Amino acid sequence: MTQPMPSAASQPTSLHLPSLLVAMAIMLVGSIYPMLFSDAQGHADHTLAMALFWAMSAGLVRGVGFIPRAPVWKMLFSGWSCALALTIAVLWRWSY
Repeated sequence: MTQPMPSAASQPTSLHLPSLLVAMAIMLVGSIYPMLFSDAQGHADHTLAMALFWAMSAGLVRGVGFIPRAPVWKMLFSGWSCALALTIAVLWRWSY
């Protein structure tokens, strides 16, 4: 006999503060200073923006305590992926 899967409402969630703070910082700084997402010539830097938006998305998803069930989504929206995306963004920005 198989056990029923617990509902999402019965699983406790907790904030993951480091991820949430990273996401909020990217959101606020990007809103106040949108040139953050551009290169030295003032053109949109799509690689940098993609890495920062991935870090922000992963930070918000994990930061509010949501953990996806599917392995692919769990990997893409984890606290570690938030840190990885932020590291990629910093290394990309410092590369030029």
